[in-house]
Amino acid sequence: MRVATGLSVLVLGASGIGHAVVSGLEGGIDRVDPFKDMKNRPRGGHGMNFLLVGTDGRDKITAQEKKEYRLGGAPCHCTDTLMLVHLSADRQRASVVSLPRDSYAEIPEHTDRTTGEKHEAHPVKLNAAYAEGGPQLTVRTVEQLTGVKIDHYLEADFTSFMKTVDALGGVEICTAKPLKDSYTGLDLPAGTHELNGGQALQYVRSRHVDGAADLSRMQRQQRFMAALVGRVTGSGVLMNPVKFREVASTMLDAVRADRGFGTEEMLELGKAMRGFTPASSEFTSVPLEEESHEVKGIGSTVKWDPDRSTALFAALREDKPLAPALPEQPEAKPVAVAPEQIKVQVYNGTSKDGLGQEVDKALRGTGFDTTRAPLNGGAGDLGRTRISYDPRWDRSAKSLAAALPGSELVAVKGQGAMMKVTAGSDFTEVRRVKSENPGKGEFETVTGDQVVCP
Repeated sequence: MRVATGLSVLVLGASGIGHAVVSGLEGGIDRVDPFKDMKNRPRGGHGMNFLLVGTDGRDKITAQEKKEYRLGGAPCHCTDTLMLVHLSADRQRASVVSLPRDSYAEIPEHTDRTTGEKHEAHPVKLNAAYAEGGPQLTVRTVEQLTGVKIDHYLEADFTSFMKTVDALGGVEICTAKPLKDSYTGLDLPAGTHELNGGQALQYVRSRHVDGAADLSRMQRQQRFMAALVGRVTGSGVLMNPVKFREVASTMLDAVRADRGFGTEEMLELGKAMRGFTPASSEFTSVPLEEESHEVKGIGSTVKWDPDRSTALFAALREDKPLAPALPEQPEAKPVAVAPEQIKVQVYNGTSKDGLGQEVDKALRGTGFDTTRAPLNGGAGDLGRTRISYDPRWDRSAKSLAAALPGSELVAVKGQGAMMKVTAGSDFTEVRRVKSENPGKGEFETVTGDQVVCP
């Protein structure tokens, strides 16, 4: 997910350090011309749009790094990740839309960049556009798919991603469940972790953590980008010219960008984005109609929802926020299952009148789907609050237990999806929890502050 490098370039370039520092760094950028001779492009909207592309290039990675981070094998010379980033006209918001690499797409007619052979328009997976026609065909294909005019292009590979994270001193990631992928070597227990460049690459590349493959990987990539923005904006690097130059030179030396992305563009952003924070960024993925759409000669592709995706890209063109405005809420612990998806029956396990009602109301106020009809838990006083659950719903049970600190988990085979909470005399509070992927609103969008570690 080398596109995080590109987003860091935007934030660093927007820091307002000064013309002399930024212009001195610009010479390190490898230039491409993805807009050459392009015709019949979409009309420009409000704000500025970047296409951030991550390729699987690994030419400069050492043998030790390839072994340690499972980076062997031949690259496909295609785009491993694509994201469309919209900076609002007032420069107060960045909207990041993940474009699944296996998206069903139609490549416009073009000339093969290697053989010179002319090709008619034909269906492909989106990531094949880069292999057939490089940055220019990638931009043309994305513009045709989305109807959004791309203003700037940034590209990074495995090496630049690792260097960027290491230059920042690592990035903090938290997970509510263990993450393990034998293909990439990722092995993170539940909790908070400080990842170096190689470990971060494992985190954003892993596709075999669960059955959701690329879709869950995109969610991890979005969480990582939010954490990266938080590290860049909160570490003081933007206000320290020496550290800024060190980090920025590492980033800019490892990316490719269009010829129009230069000193003046960086400084223009800098004047308006000095107060940028994770809350200023919002993340979503293209709404899908079908996750496994079979296409003859191509295989399984991801098919976009035509109506909802059209509405999403129209919102970008019109410079509208994708995430709904939410009221401020106290800090919440991330959990694997959203409380709204967990059904709960509350019992009063003590002689205290009204305790069942109190617990039911508190759980419902935190988002859990309670019955609103607590029952008597039996004679006597239960000392410790108990959660009984069917082992098939163990992730839901652990998420519920996070909201009831000190509670006891008791597995009951055959109980079904309903969790049973018997309030004990030790009950003091219900703590607020949130899903790791708290998608909300029409486009299931989250803001950066919702997905970084609390």
